[in-house]
Amino acid sequence: MLSIFSQPAYTQRVLRRELYLFSLYRLLEASLLALMVFGPGEALIGEPRNLALAIAACLAYVPAAIALLLWSRRADTRMGEIALVGVCADIVVAALVTHALPQAGPGIALMLVFNLGAAALFLSLRASLAVAAFASVALLVEFVWSRLAGGSADRPLAELLMFTFSFFAMVTLTFLLGERLRASQDLADRRGAEAESLAGINELIIRRMRTGVLMVDGTRRVRLANEAAMQLYGESDRGLDSRNLADLSPELAARLTQWLRTGEPDDTPMPYGHEKLEVQPRFTRLLSDSDTVLVFLDDASLVSRRAESLTLSAMGRFSASLAHEIRNPLAAINYSVQLLEESTALPDSDRRLLEIIHQQCQRTNGIVESVLGLARRERAMGEQLELVAFARRFVDEFSRTMTPENGSLRVAGRERPLTGVFDPGHLQQILTILAQNAINYGRLPSEAARITLSVDELEGRPVLEVSDRGPGVPDAIAAQLGRPFFTTSEHGTGLGLYIARELCRSNGASLDYVAVPGGGACFRITLAGRNPLLARDRA
Repeated sequence: MLSIFSQPAYTQRVLRRELYLFSLYRLLEASLLALMVFGPGEALIGEPRNLALAIAACLAYVPAAIALLLWSRRADTRMGEIALVGVCADIVVAALVTHALPQAGPGIALMLVFNLGAAALFLSLRASLAVAAFASVALLVEFVWSRLAGGSADRPLAELLMFTFSFFAMVTLTFLLGERLRASQDLADRRGAEAESLAGINELIIRRMRTGVLMVDGTRRVRLANEAAMQLYGESDRGLDSRNLADLSPELAARLTQWLRTGEPDDTPMPYGHEKLEVQPRFTRLLSDSDTVLVFLDDASLVSRRAESLTLSAMGRFSASLAHEIRNPLAAINYSVQLLEESTALPDSDRRLLEIIHQQCQRTNGIVESVLGLARRERAMGEQLELVAFARRFVDEFSRTMTPENGSLRVAGRERPLTGVFDPGHLQQILTILAQNAINYGRLPSEAARITLSVDELEGRPVLEVSDRGPGVPDAIAAQLGRPFFTTSEHGTGLGLYIARELCRSNGASLDYVAVPGGGACFRITLAGRNPLLARDRA
C-alpha cells in the first residue's frame, strides 16, 4: 500500500527526481521555521504561546529534513516509504508549531496542504486518504489542546473544517492527476520503445536487404550503406559511411545529378565497385522536401540469373514437348532401317550405311531420353563402366561420322582397365557434346581438329579428358563456360556445355575447363570415387 505502482525505468527515474525535490522543499520549510523561531521573533510570528516547544520542534525538524533528503538520494529505497515517513513528520511538526505559535497556524496549515498533495504522488489512494485523515486529526487535537490550555477563541472551528476538506480534496486530486500523468508517461514510454524497436527492425531489414542501399545527403556524402551495397562495392570491412559518392563511383554520382536535374531515371546497367559488377541504380528522395536521396543498387547479374532460370524452365517444357515429337519419326526411321536390313538384294556397302543409320538413331534416341530426363530432373541410372573400353568404343563410333577434313579423334592415357560409376547414355551424350565442340572451336585456321580422349586416374578418382590443339579459350570467356545460353557462335544455342554439366552433376561427377599451357583446350570429367562394393563384385 505504501509503494507506488510498478513503473518503467524512465518513469521511476522521473519520480525519484521529484521525490528529491519534495525533500529539498521540506528542508526549505525547516529552514524557514528556524528563521522564524531564531530570528526577530515577534516581528515575524507574533507573541509565541510556548517558545520552548517551538524551539524543540525546530531543532528536531531540521535534522529530520536533512536525513530525509539524504534518504531520498539512495537508489535502493522505496519511494513510498520515504514519502510516508516524511509527510507524517510534517504533520506532527505542523501541529506542534501551530500550538506553539498560534498566529502562524493558518500559514503552516497552507504549507501542509502542499506537503500532503506532494506525498499523494508517491502513495496509493488509500494511503493518501489515511494521511489526510491523520493531518485532520492532528489539527483537531491541537485545537482541543489549545482550548483546554485556555487559549483564545480567535480561530473558529469552521477554519479547521475548511482545512480538513482541503486536505482530502488535495490528496484526492493530486493522486488522480499523478495517476493520469503516470499512465500518460507509461504510454509515451511504450510508444517510444515500440518506435525505437521498429526503427531498429527497419535498420536491420535495410542492412540485410539483398538490394544495395545508399543514403546520400545534399553534399553527395554517403550517410548510410547497408551490407549489400558494401559487398557490391567490395569494402565489407571498412564501410562506405561519410565517403563522397563521386569518389566511390563517378558514374553513379553523374546519374544522381542527372536524376535530380531532370527527374528521369537511367536504368541502364553500370559498373560499380572494385570488381566492376553491373548494377542497376534507382533513386528516390527520403522525404518530398529533403535533399537526402536513397540510392537502390540492384545486382544486374542476379536479375540475369533469374531471367535465365525462367528461360530454362520454359526451355525445359519446350524441350520435353519437342523430344516427344522427335521420337515418332525417329521410331519410323529405325523401323524402316530394320526392314531394309532384312532385304537380300542390298550390297555390303549399303548394309554398312544402314548400320551407321541404325547406330545414329539409337544415339539420337539416347539424347532424347537424356533431354527428357533433364527436363524432368530424373535421377541418373549409374552403372559400373569400364572406362577405357567405353572410350575406345565411343571413339570408334564417333569417328565413323567424321570426315577427314573435319578432324580426327583418338584415345590416349592408360591401357589398364579403369572402372567408374556413370549412366552410359549420359556419358555418351556428354562426350559427344565435348567432341563436337572441339571440332567446331578447337582447331586452328585452315587446319583439321586434333582431338584426344584420354582416360586416367587423378587423386583416386577416374577422369576423362577431351582436349584439342586449337586456339584455346580466353580467360574472359572461360569464366562464362557452362552458363545457359552463353555462346560465342551466332549459330549456337549455348546449351551444350550447360546440358553436359547438368548431366555430370546428376551422376555425381563434375565437368571443368582446364587451360593447356602449350595451347588448346581441355574439358575434364571427374567421376565420383569408385564404389568398393561394386569393385569387389566385379573382382
